[in-house]
Amino acid sequence: MSTNKIALVTGGSRGLGKNMALSLAQKGIDVILTYHTQQAEANAVVAEIEKTGQKAASLQLNAGDVKSFNAFFGQLKNVLQETFATDHFDFLINNAGTALYGAFAETTEEQFDAALNIHYKGVFFLSQKALPFINDGGRIINISSGLARMTYPGSSAYGSMKGAIEVLSRYMALELGPRRIAVNVVAPGAIETDFGGGRVRDNKEINAQIASRTALGRVGLPDDIGGVVAFLCTDEARWINAQRIEVSGGQGL
Repeated sequence: MSTNKIALVTGGSRGLGKNMALSLAQKGIDVILTYHTQQAEANAVVAEIEKTGQKAASLQLNAGDVKSFNAFFGQLKNVLQETFATDHFDFLINNAGTALYGAFAETTEEQFDAALNIHYKGVFFLSQKALPFINDGGRIINISSGLARMTYPGSSAYGSMKGAIEVLSRYMALELGPRRIAVNVVAPGAIETDFGGGRVRDNKEINAQIASRTALGRVGLPDDIGGVVAFLCTDEARWINAQRIEVSGGQGL
């Protein structure tokens, strides 16, 4: 049987999810990461984790397609047994997501539904279906956004869905308490990644504007986030529960 703790990170092939996966491995935690289409990138992350001495695996997942989840957990069960010699894991990090930028008056129902399936419905039911696989005393970390607190034009749908995740997380913490599963939210501020086409990273005007509204005077980097998620999976964080931890450098104060 596996003696290491195991984390499942959705959307772990690039961006923040990749950083989370690598940070977890640095804490001595084995990692299963999911990818949507970027299999080569996911395999590269697995190889990078294995170089640290931790075990790792990748699985394809469309985080917005709830009907595919049963088949996904069937694959996960096989991977847990074959790669990790166990049938459970310890930490679920609901990170997978896509951007949606659009004025409230112009957002279409199709755009809204696609985002809702990934950012809320998918998180709800993936977590629900994961419960039989998560060890008692485990952790669930839901990734929100600073946009649930701060308002920027064009993020009404995305920001409000992340707000829903934050409320859901408190209910999950309460109802999963008897199993000693802690549930927390990590809410990154604006980060330089390829998220949303890389607009924060590549648009110098947007980058400078956000930096000017951030107490620590710059935009966030992936390295600012992954370690916080990894910390929440350590024994030192065992008494942190039902909390929203914003990791934004003091953006929009």
